[in-house]
Amino acid sequence: MHWISKSGLFILAGLSIPGFSTPAMAEDASEVIVTALRQPQAIEQVASSITVLDKAAIDAAQALTVSDLLIRTPGISFTRNGGYGTATSIRIRGAEADQTVLVIDGVKLADPSSTGGGYNFATLMTGDIDRIEILRGPQSILWGSQAIGGVVNVVTARAQRPIEGSFDIDAGSRDTVSARAALGGRQGALDWQVAGSRFTTQGISAISPRYGAKEKDGYSNSTLNGRLGVALAPGVSVDMRGYYAKGRTDIDSAGTVPDSPEYSQTEEWIGYAGLNADLFGGALHNRLSFSRSETIRDNINPSRKQRPLSFAAKGETNRYEYQGVLTIGQGWTATFGAEREEQRMRTASPPNSLASYATIRGSADIDSLYAQLNVEPLAGLTLNGGVRYDHHSTFGGNTVFGAGAAWALAKDSTILRASYGEGFKAPTLYQLYSDYGNMALVPEKSHGWDAGIEQHLFDHGLILSATWFDRSTDNLITYNGCPTTNRPPLCYAPGTTMPRLGYYANVQRSEAHGLELAGVAHVGRLTLDGNYSWVSAEDRSPGLNYGNQLARRPRHAANGTLRYDWTFGLSTAVAVRWSGKALDAARTSATVAPFVNDAYTLVDLRAEMPVLDKLTLFGRVENLFDDYYETARRYGQLGRSIHAGLRARF
Repeated sequence: MHWISKSGLFILAGLSIPGFSTPAMAEDASEVIVTALRQPQAIEQVASSITVLDKAAIDAAQALTVSDLLIRTPGISFTRNGGYGTATSIRIRGAEADQTVLVIDGVKLADPSSTGGGYNFATLMTGDIDRIEILRGPQSILWGSQAIGGVVNVVTARAQRPIEGSFDIDAGSRDTVSARAALGGRQGALDWQVAGSRFTTQGISAISPRYGAKEKDGYSNSTLNGRLGVALAPGVSVDMRGYYAKGRTDIDSAGTVPDSPEYSQTEEWIGYAGLNADLFGGALHNRLSFSRSETIRDNINPSRKQRPLSFAAKGETNRYEYQGVLTIGQGWTATFGAEREEQRMRTASPPNSLASYATIRGSADIDSLYAQLNVEPLAGLTLNGGVRYDHHSTFGGNTVFGAGAAWALAKDSTILRASYGEGFKAPTLYQLYSDYGNMALVPEKSHGWDAGIEQHLFDHGLILSATWFDRSTDNLITYNGCPTTNRPPLCYAPGTTMPRLGYYANVQRSEAHGLELAGVAHVGRLTLDGNYSWVSAEDRSPGLNYGNQLARRPRHAANGTLRYDWTFGLSTAVAVRWSGKALDAARTSATVAPFVNDAYTLVDLRAEMPVLDKLTLFGRVENLFDDYYETARRYGQLGRSIHAGLRARF
């Protein structure tokens, strides 16, 4: 009976095949404006596969973290090593987690001291976010190194009235409490916004109790962000933004005794200052900016009496940018720019003694030029083409190309999309200089394309879409563990005879292709939406691993939501997420078969009800049937959770 109940809900919630863009979020698809392409652009003119989540969609999902929103969209899988706050990896179309670029209010976020140089989505809460845009496929022309899988563009709230504010509070299972508040205004030459949030939870054991763990691993997170815009003169303005986050996560040991008093502390700082100036009657928009981001990570183990600090890392990125957007004529727009990115890293693993220890340092600079031309030769047809040149201080120069087309065949009816892009990702500072580093590494390079159709029927009552994608990546960098006997040369620290646990190396090739189906249907007060993704991401290196699906990437995944809006204001929904089985490691041996993370189905119930003009009560049950599942071997996930809260907008 238990199985029948879950299956019935899954079938009910997945009746439609939901859309890869989300025009359902607006009354008219043409009203959806995308900013992830470095300039505002109507969604029907975007050549890449895209999903847009507006504030209404974010509120309706009731998700506490951005990763919990992303995994319900097409082509995305994730790995989380336990409950909230633990290491969280987002993969777009089977690409590596560090091949996704995160942008917050125009600032690229990355941690140069992390293994892959990417962003850990564990600390990114929904908080003051007003909009999320997900661009799939290579986006390196505009966003540079790392954007092989795609781009997640996050836009925080910006005041539209002289004074406005909001707050949310959410509380539930495991002593979980999330609270945020924001205040802002826009009047005359000034607009401003400040917001803060606090999240705490008792959590679950990061290592599953099935593997001997017992203690709960809690997590807390505090954030503060603000922005200030000043119009100095007609067409001239200054824009300043700042973001700060601090989190603490309890850690479990990977050893035979998993419970540990150790915890991790993470601090993130982001600062941005930009000058905007329009010339030639607004035909040329210029932006000159500087941004800086820092990520500080410390692991502290109180059981180490002499030196509790067991790991320390700091990553810094300075970015200098110029961007111009030139309107050449009706339907002709050029976007071009120059960037300099300076990356710095230091890491250390102090011993449990007062003995001296080494601090590993690394740095790299990337200078870039890019240009992209958008042309509308016919009504409804948008073409783009671009080129980017990066010069890496270690690996020299590299040039990538990209092109795309979007064709709205009939107004608000049929949209065809196709795009091609190339990617380039240099080895990270950690992969080069850490204890597992390899100075012989070469950059990863990729090329890929996609093509899709979006069909609107019955005056937007039914929207269906389908997208096929294909991507090849050469020189993929992976971590290789070392054997205890017959050790190859790379299993010794460079220039020494001291053995090490592993090293980074380039595998020859990986290939990914797949299909994304999506759609949304409105039937009176009933809305059904969902998506299905088939992602084949395989190791194509010669040898034993040839043809293996890459680690922790399910070939099949689906999401569905059934929502009903009652006449008296109540809104109720059932949401289903299904993930197919996935290999825990792509690399095998002749004698040991890879561990498989089983398929799982999660069912959530949601409800919300306005009780006053500006106040809404909401509640949800997550993982209704308390299913056990793992996205990474030995790491447990949240069981049944019950939450309730309120939000106010004034």
